[in-house]
Parts: sequence; C-alpha cells; structure tokens
Amino acid sequence: MTGDHQTLALLLFSTFVAVTLGITTWVSRHRHGSAEEFYAGGRLFSPMENGFAIAGDYMSAASFLGISGVIALYGYDGMLYSVGFLVAWLVVLFLVAELVRNCGRFTLADVVAARMRERPVRIAAGTSSVTVSVMYLVAQMVGAGSLVALLLGGTSEAARTWTVIGVGALMVIYVSLGGMRATTWIQIVKAVLLLGGTVALTTLVLVRFHGDLDRLLRTAAERSGHGEAFLAPGLAYGGDWTSRFDFISLGLALVLGTAGLPHILSRFYTVPTARAARRSVVWSIGLIGGFYLMTIVLGFGAAALVGTDAVRASNAAGNTAVPLLALDLGGGAGSTGGTVLFAVVAAVAFATILAVVAGVTLASSASVAHDLYASLRRRDAEPRGEVAVARLAAVGIGAVAIGLGLLARDLNVAFLVGLAFAVAASANLPVLLYSLFWRGFTTRGAVWAVYGGLVPAVVLVLLSPVVSGGEQSLFPGLDFQYFPLQNPGLVSIPLGFLAGWIGTVTSPEVPDEAKHAETEVRSLTGAGAV
Repeated sequence: MTGDHQTLALLLFSTFVAVTLGITTWVSRHRHGSAEEFYAGGRLFSPMENGFAIAGDYMSAASFLGISGVIALYGYDGMLYSVGFLVAWLVVLFLVAELVRNCGRFTLADVVAARMRERPVRIAAGTSSVTVSVMYLVAQMVGAGSLVALLLGGTSEAARTWTVIGVGALMVIYVSLGGMRATTWIQIVKAVLLLGGTVALTTLVLVRFHGDLDRLLRTAAERSGHGEAFLAPGLAYGGDWTSRFDFISLGLALVLGTAGLPHILSRFYTVPTARAARRSVVWSIGLIGGFYLMTIVLGFGAAALVGTDAVRASNAAGNTAVPLLALDLGGGAGSTGGTVLFAVVAAVAFATILAVVAGVTLASSASVAHDLYASLRRRDAEPRGEVAVARLAAVGIGAVAIGLGLLARDLNVAFLVGLAFAVAASANLPVLLYSLFWRGFTTRGAVWAVYGGLVPAVVLVLLSPVVSGGEQSLFPGLDFQYFPLQNPGLVSIPLGFLAGWIGTVTSPEVPDEAKHAETEVRSLTGAGAV
C-alpha cells in the first residue's frame, strides 16, 4: 500500500488509541477499587448503553474481517457464520440473560456455585472460562496481524509480530487501569464506529450495483471462479460426508456457543436488574442483526468487485477482503477516495480488535481472580487482593494470547472464533442449563459437565486438521490428525451434556432441594439478587 494509506490509517489508529486511553485514565481516577466496580462497573449502565456494549463485544474482528472473507471465498457456505452468530442470540434472550443476571454476581461460576459445593465448581468453571477466552483472544490477535500486514504493504513478519504484541499490551492497560467501566465505554465507542463504517460500505456497494442484489450476486459468482456453485450450498462443506458433518458441527457451535461465552455472560452483571438485562439483549439483537445482514453484502461485494482470487492472494484465509473492498469502492489504489476509505476501514477494524480483546481479557482475568484464586485463598482475606490478582492475571493471559496469536497467524479469524464457540458450548452451556433447570443436579455432575465437554473439545481440536496434516494447518510439516472434523462441536457438545448427566446420576450426594428452590425463585423473580 502507498505511504498515504499508511500515514492516514496510522493517524486514525493513534486517534482511537488516544481516545480510549483517555477514557481509561479518566475512569481509573474515579474508581473506588471495589470488586463490584472492577468486574461490573458498579452495575450502573442503562439497557441501551449495555446493549451497545454487548454489540461492541460481540461484533469482533471475526465478524468484520473473517465472515466477509469467508463469504468472498466460499459464497453461500460462508453465510453460515452470519446466520449462526445471529440466531445464537435467541438462545441467550430466552434461556440465559435474565436468569444469569438474577443468580450470579460476576462470573459463570457464581450461577453454578449457588447450589453446589463452591470450590470444585469454581475451579472447573474458571478453568473452562479462561480456556475459551484465550481461544477467542487468539482470533483477535490474528486479525490484528493480518490487518497491519496489509496496511504496511507486505508480509513483514516483524510488523505482524510487533502488532500482536502492541495489541496485547494495550488490552492489559485497558483492563488493569479501567476495569469494566472503561471497557464498557470503549465497547460503546467501537460499536458506533463499526456500525457507521459498515453502513457506509454497504451503501456504497449497493450504489455501485444500483440496488440490484441479483446483479451483485451474479457478478460475485462470475468473478469467484466457481460460477453458479458459488451461490449454492456445498462449496466449502459439501464435498464429502466429512465436510457435511463439519457443517453441522460448526452450526451447532455457533448457535449454542454464545450463551456460554464468559465475556458475554459478564455483561449481564453491569445492569441493575434482570429486566434491564433482557432489554439489553433486545437492543443488542437489533444492532447485531443489522450488522450481520450487512456482512453478507460486504462478502459478496468483495467477491464481485475485488475478485475471489485477489482476496485469496492478499490473505489466504480471506481476512483482508473488507479493506480491499473499501479501497476499490473509494476509487482504487492511488486514489484519494480509496486511500481515505481504506484507512478509515482499517482503523475501525483495529478499534474493533482493541475493544474486543479488552472485554475478553477482563472476563478471563475475573475468572482467574474471582473463581480460581478465590477458591484457594482464605475466606477472611482482603477482598481488594482479588482485584489485584485480576490485574496480574490480565498480564499473564495477555502474554499467552500473544504467543498463540503469533502461532495461528495464517488461519481465518472467523474459523478460530468458531473453535472458541465450540469449546464454550461444550463446557459452559451444559453446566449452566443444568444448574438453572435440573432440580437433581449435583456438584459431581457440574464438575463432570465442564470437564466432560472441555477436555474432549480441546483434545479433538489438537487431533484435527486445524493443527496438523494439511497445508493450512498450524504445523503443516507434522501429521497427528486422527479426528477428521475441523470443528469438534458435533462430538464435544453432546459429551458435555452426557458427562453432566452421568456425573449426577452416579453421585452419592443428595441434591439440596432447599437450595434449588431458592435458586429457582431467585432466577425467576430476582428476589435476593445482587
């Protein structure tokens, strides 16, 4: 890319970073240092504010860069991501939002531990939450590396490496200094920027084709190199029965995974009541729904205007389709309009990555401090020590995410997020639903549900084509691929539910009817909620 692209985009990057650091600094001067302030922002946000923040948390680099890229490469099959990510919110709205807000305090483990023995449940749920969060963070790091590599006009490994390190350092600063309140306002600012940028690009694509969607789709099919197959199911997932099962596995993971994502669940604690939590989800569904519909237009627009071959040549996984589309819509390389639009989109995408990693890091550090550390420390220990541990945990989690992000730099970010969703649906969703709705659920069942989903999901990913055995694997030179599917959800999600059931029916523990009744009343009415 030209020097103008670099200068303008870097200027916009710097402006966003400066604004968000200003927000973080301002919040850090006005915080009280309490756990409620750090983890939940004092529970002071309105449903609209929290709805925008949830949308900001959810509309990640995987959504903006990855989904459009997958659609640009595979057409119809790529739309599964858009549909799956959106439909998942119906599960959250009807089964999770209000009940979690009423039963919990800061994390997923709070909901489960309300009627179980705390220590084993918190350790299991905390371990699972950190694992899911780190996998989600890796996808954002990969997106940051791809974006800056494109911006700097090459494949400079040093540039990508330092970008990933820089994003990791910024997310640690956001979380350590500002906690949930700063993170929430960063999410709101980012959501407004992302929605504005997406609306502008979608409008320009539709104007280019005079509002004729049929012409847009047919042009995309022609330039994809696949013809009519580009607009029909099966290009990515229809080759054989393995790919068809992969399609089902991915769909299950996307639809069920959202309700188990730690950084989404933690957002329900930032509002004062369960009713506000439900209204937050309604706001977020409207915002997220509109956004995902626009990613479909952007994906087919990139195929039609940039060309599938050009997208793949820039980034094999398709992560740079939207910036390339912006360049074309603005007038092409070297034009003033192209330079400005490319720089704006690159800056918005970078802002997206920074905001999402802040939210995910906060949720995972809360799990480390509030669940893992709190389970091991003395009950009479100083509560503020927990917040200090959360800040230290943010540093450690940031370091792990940076290392894995550098390792996975050539994978599609939407695909990586699909893996995180699969682990969340396998380990977190079973224990959450059982705790809320099964009267006879026991501590052993809770622990087995978490590990019975988490361990198979992680092991199956390690033994899948994602890690070895193929040209696009993490380790293409090795081959220890024994599991044929790229997404483990089809196997690991049922195993999580099955393990929870087996653990419960074989447990000698007698379920506490009184605690279940108390939890049920609290979840449905809010009586006794924090």
